[in-house]
Amino acid sequence: MWRVYIRRMTVDDYRALSAFDIHHRVTSGTTSAREFAQHALELAESTGRELNAFITICTDKALAQADDIDRNVAAGESVGPMAGVPIVLKDNISYRDYPLTCASKILNGYVPPFDATAAVRLVEAGAVIIGKANMDEFAMGSSNENSAYGPVHNPVDHSLAPGGSSGGSAAVVAAGIVPIAYGSETGGSVRQPAAFCGTYGFKPTYGGISRFGLVAFASSCDVISPLARDPRDLALAYKVASGHDHNDSTSLDFEHPDYPNDLELGRKLTIGVPADYFPPELDSDVRAVVDKAIDALKTAGHSIVDVKSPMSRMAIPIYYIVASAEASANLARYDGVRYGKREGADLALHDMYAATRAKGFGDEVKRRIMLGTYALSSGYYDAYYQKASDVRQLLREEFARLFDEVDLLITPTSPTPAFKLGERIDDPLAMYLSDMYTAPSSLAGNPAISIPYGSVPDGRPVGVQLIAALKDDRTLFQAAASLA
Repeated sequence: MWRVYIRRMTVDDYRALSAFDIHHRVTSGTTSAREFAQHALELAESTGRELNAFITICTDKALAQADDIDRNVAAGESVGPMAGVPIVLKDNISYRDYPLTCASKILNGYVPPFDATAAVRLVEAGAVIIGKANMDEFAMGSSNENSAYGPVHNPVDHSLAPGGSSGGSAAVVAAGIVPIAYGSETGGSVRQPAAFCGTYGFKPTYGGISRFGLVAFASSCDVISPLARDPRDLALAYKVASGHDHNDSTSLDFEHPDYPNDLELGRKLTIGVPADYFPPELDSDVRAVVDKAIDALKTAGHSIVDVKSPMSRMAIPIYYIVASAEASANLARYDGVRYGKREGADLALHDMYAATRAKGFGDEVKRRIMLGTYALSSGYYDAYYQKASDVRQLLREEFARLFDEVDLLITPTSPTPAFKLGERIDDPLAMYLSDMYTAPSSLAGNPAISIPYGSVPDGRPVGVQLIAALKDDRTLFQAAASLA
């Protein structure tokens, strides 16, 4: 028997709801999944286009998914834990029948014939995918200005960068278009935009979510990662997408707690404050916000101890050698033969390759391919890539020793609040330093979360980062919930 829906919601009503609220309203028959999908799609076409946060809006498929959920609810059939919840995927996550662009001209016209494992799991859980988010091209950037589709604007202030490379995913959550979005993390590409836009952003333990269907940038760091406005929603978003996948040999098979119900700490933590993340040049207003979070944890009875992490200072040079080398190898497949755009079809083979890659890739992608190719070249491999790999192992060992002493580390997420669009686009080094606090945990594979915890005096949000031991993702969610 069909249920009677009590009243039609307004867009503002919808934007105030968490994923849990939406799921409850859909499964109780208070509001239909189609109505939620329509609100999300309406906001995507208005606010989303204004922010330039979308590359593709999946209207027909989203409404069809919502109708399927409503039919199942009306029939009394079981539905998943995200039933009716509108979500967005970053446009480097494969979603069948819709373009996969990675915000690059070189993939123009490519439509994948398969779904990423994460997308499959989300749809099975009842999530309604309303669109694909804008991003830095091939996930390379810290401001979302390296997109063939133009920059994303920060919902806090449209003159500000939203962070990158998952700037579109952060923007759609911060603007209330959807309660949950998925980006990808390589060196901070979810946590940094979460901090810039004032949302939660979570990087799982490496392998926590299958990479099958995620376009590769730096394979040893890449992981699909969720953003949300509520820590319970974030925990739900992770649980639904996570788990071992036979299509991805790096995916992990370990037991997850009962997210998001198991978010009570129930114990006092020892939290390390690494002096190496608080240099004198750290923005004083950012430092003040992190100090406030530290004081709150101390007041709650947790032990705060000073620790040292000297290898973390090497993270940026390690990351930009290792990640660029892996990008050089991964992006070699885009040659005009197998995917997307082709230039100079009448040219000789190698000339066609060169013409396609020259016109298809943007400047930042070319820069990293050249850096990586150089680091991997004969005569330089040992001096650069091998040396970076050796130092990366020392960083991993340092993290392992730290988490023998403490439960969590607390740091800033970014050395500054959001900067202006255009402010750093011509200064790659300054842009790369935006990841100085997020890259260490990415290189080590440890889980980390960015928590919105106030703002600087002019209103720009500040993120506080917590890092945990490998596979101890639960403690991050519990600590985030206690700070909410």
